[in-house]
This record gives sequence, C-alpha cells and structure tokens, in this order.
Amino acid sequence: MLIADDLDKLLEILPDFVRQPLESHDSRKFLIEIVMDLGRRPEARFPAGPEYLSTKLISWYDLDYCMKKIGNFSGDNRSGIECTLHRISSIKNRKGNIIGLTCRVGRAIFGTISIIRDLLETNNSILLLGKPGVGKTTAIREIARVLADEMEKRVVIIDTSNEIAGDGDIPHPAIGRARRMQVARPELQHQVMIEAVENHMPQVIIIDEIGTELESLAARTIAERGVQLVGTAHGNSLENLIKNPILSDLLGGIQYVTLGDDEAKRRGSQKSVLERKASPAFQVAIEIHERNSWIIHEKVDQIVDLILQNSPVFLQHRRLNLDGSIFVDCKTSTSANFSSTNRFNDINLNWKNSKYLDVSKLSNFSNNFVNSSKKQMHSKLHIKNSFNDVVISEKKSQTFSKGPVIVYVYALNLDQIQAAITTFDLPIVITRDILQADIVLVLKSNIKHNVKLRQIAKLRRITIYTIPANTIANILRAFKQILNINANNSSDAKFEDLKDNNINIAIYVKNSALIEACIAVEKIVIHKKESVELLPRLSILSQLQYNLISLYNVKVHAFERNFRRGLRIYPC
Repeated sequence: MLIADDLDKLLEILPDFVRQPLESHDSRKFLIEIVMDLGRRPEARFPAGPEYLSTKLISWYDLDYCMKKIGNFSGDNRSGIECTLHRISSIKNRKGNIIGLTCRVGRAIFGTISIIRDLLETNNSILLLGKPGVGKTTAIREIARVLADEMEKRVVIIDTSNEIAGDGDIPHPAIGRARRMQVARPELQHQVMIEAVENHMPQVIIIDEIGTELESLAARTIAERGVQLVGTAHGNSLENLIKNPILSDLLGGIQYVTLGDDEAKRRGSQKSVLERKASPAFQVAIEIHERNSWIIHEKVDQIVDLILQNSPVFLQHRRLNLDGSIFVDCKTSTSANFSSTNRFNDINLNWKNSKYLDVSKLSNFSNNFVNSSKKQMHSKLHIKNSFNDVVISEKKSQTFSKGPVIVYVYALNLDQIQAAITTFDLPIVITRDILQADIVLVLKSNIKHNVKLRQIAKLRRITIYTIPANTIANILRAFKQILNINANNSSDAKFEDLKDNNINIAIYVKNSALIEACIAVEKIVIHKKESVELLPRLSILSQLQYNLISLYNVKVHAFERNFRRGLRIYPC
C-alpha cells in the first residue's frame, strides 16, 4: 500500500511555532488535521488523540500569515493548496472575519480499494457511507484512478470542494486519467452533475458528499441514463439513510402502503406498512466504520425491503489485512436494529493463495471427514426436515439440526414474535416465503378457512402449529413444542434401527457437497478460467466446502440465499 501525502507543503503555510513540533513528531505520518483557533493553543489531531503543539496562543497575525499562503475560500468556507490534496476550512465570526482554521491532511493511498475490486468489475453503482474522517473521500479517489487507468473507463469527477483532485486548475495525479469538473458554488453541484452527463459522455461519475434533495434527484436521473455512479454520503449505516427523508431516494425512497386484509394477515403486520417506492439509484452500499474494515450490501433493493419488513438481513464484513489478504466475515442478522460491532460471529473466511490440490490430500481429506462425521453422528444425530439430510415422520415430534428453525408466520403479530425470539435467544428465523419454511405458525381461527395454506403445507409436508390467541404465552408455548428435540413418541428400538441409515444418508449428502466443490474448481474455475457459484447449503457444509477449496489456488466469496449459505469461486 503506497501513501502520498505532500505533508511538507501543508507545513509550509503554518507559523514556525506550529510547524517545528510537527516536523520532528514521531507520529507525523498519522497526522489527521491541525486546528488553529484564535486565542487558543494550536492542536494536532492523531488517531490516538489530540495533542497541543505549543504553549503560545494563536493570534490574528498567525491566522493572517496562513491565509496569505493559501487561495481564496469558496462558498462552503473551504480552500486548498495547489497541487496537493490538503483542505483548509475556516470558521468565521458574525462579521465574516476568519477566527479559526482546520487544516485537514489529504493523502492519496494506493491499494485501499482492493477490498472491493470485484464489485467495481460488476459495473454497479456504489454508495459509500460513513461518518466524517473515516476515509470515504480517499476511497473514491482511488476508485476513480482504478476505473480510469486500470479498467480504462471514461470517468468524470464532480469535485465540489476540490477535495478529491486537489486545488488549482491541474488535478492531482492521484486520480489518474479521470477528468475533474469543478463546481463554482456548492449549491450548484446538482447542475454540474447533469452537465457532465450531457456534455462529456462519461461511463462513470464520481460524486462526493451527496447531501441535498436536488443532488439526490440528480443522482437518480444519472442512474436512469445508464451511467455508473460512485458516491458518498454521511451516515453510519443503511438504516440511517432509509430514515433520512432527503437521501432515502438514493435507495429507492419509502412510502406508506395500505394492504388488503389477506395480505396483512399473511405478513402478520398492520394494514399500513412502509415499502420501497422505486428501484435504488445505487445497487451496492458500503458502510465504512474503519479505514480497512467495511460492511458490504451487494443487493441494496433486497436489503432495503428486508429492513422495512423487519426481516433477517444478510451482512458481509470485509477487512483488508496488512499482508494484503482479505478477511470476509458473514452473518444473518435477526434484527433490523442490529449493532455494527456485533454482526459477525458466524463463519470466517480468509482469501489466501495456496498450492494446487494434491489428489492424495483430497483422499485423506475425504477419509478424515467421513470418519469424523461417523463419530459426530453416533454421538448426536442432527435432523433437519427442510434440508432432507434425514427425515423422520412422527405425529408431532421433529428434531432439527444446530441450524435455526425456519418458521412461516400467518396472521400473527411479528413484533411480538420477534421480541420473543430475541429475548429468549431462540434458534428460530422468520421467513416470508412458505416454500422455505420448516414450520407454519398460525392462529387456530384463521387456518380453518384458509384452504390454500393447508394445501401448500400438505404438499410440502410442512407441519402447521396453531395457537388459540395472539399472546406471548401462546407463542412461547408453540416455540417450546417446535424446538422439542426429544423424540418421545418413537421407541428406542425404532430409533436405533434408523440411526445407521441416517448416518449413511448424512455422509452421502456431505460427500456430494465436497464432490460438487471439487468438480466446480477443476472443470470450470481452473480449466475454463470462469467463476462459478455453488448451491446454497447449511453453514457446516459451506465450511467444509471452503476447507476443500482452500487447497486450490483460487479465491472464494460467501453469499446467502433463502437462509442457506453458498460460495462463489473465482480464478486467480
């Protein structure tokens, strides 16, 4: 990773008592910004915290000394140093006199976006979210260079504050062959965005800090014309953007919709619900919480729909390690109001190059796997009806694997059900698709007259649990029966007779998953140099497939579909 900061040029505009401590500072290369306020001590801010640079107070003379060495301030009170990426922002009093300066260090960091290189190749529009100072502008500057130089696309940057390509008429080399359009006043940014499309025929438009309704509307207009967008917006998460009335249009916008009686019962919600109005302007959203730690939402339209329905959301966390490898962590969140720090505890994947697979290694891998599977199955038999590993048909007794039980809810209060699942930490996932369900939970009074629901459940062999009333006590009682893993209705002799067959079936299913991964890598990825997507499976099978794929010199990426995890394999 190469870093260019031109820090000496920024230090040249500072008074001697501010510049000299920084020139000899041990953490100089980590400097974030320098703050100079009238009547206060100068302050330098580092990732570890702020530090005072001198005991001397900032005077009018010191501020005037700095301002004489920089250009004029624009309408948004920002200026810069020519041929650098540094940004100087001013604070003014009521009379319009400058009484404070914030000197932000601008750095061109090459190699930062290798973490999302695969997303750039899809030609989808990308929106970067994050709080100020987290590195959004640095990221889109590098994205502009990669798209223009390495992918040879026509890229136009809408540089409102000259922060992406630097101050002056000649743009900074960090943007490569991309072209830069400057904005005279911040309130005219949306007009320049449209002008760029109409006059310069770009394939990609880069926009920093989308913050007004007109800019949001302009972004939607550009997206509808088939131009790829890469933009940034302030916000900690996708949920914050959905709740923002100005910027929600970037994600398709939201509106209240009145449902019919049958649809409201099917969803288990009120008749007035929030839904997405239109297709989002950005197909991919990225939450940047740390400089090298990003949360990826690859299908924004589906994620927004799930969030509005309070359904589980699949999250993908990527981290760029110091050695250049990419760490991917995935999890399904069961709450729409999830915390960004506790989302990823399910599966851990690390993209690293390894030697080509040896046949003897594969044989040993399979033998060890089969032997370990037999031991696990003899110690504890895991049965999941929906996956068809093993099926035991008893009157009302089912046993499920360690994975969550997928429940389809009809005519019940989803908020109560979700509260019960969250409070008691139950291994249950609520689905909107009855075809993916293991269990149907419904009010007794509603199932009598719903012939269609009964027919689907009978056809798919899905057990229907009924409760007399929509109360927490009845819901918990139903969950207790659903999660009952004691097959009391089956005799010990019958269970022992089934055990050997169950073991053989489970081993067959898991071996077939390994064979699928092996054939996909050898016949498609290595031989034809094409990417391939494996069938979605349970997390334990996906992990076994990943261990096998790690023996090859290929890359792997996890995805989730219908509450099953799968893998995409890419050639190196």
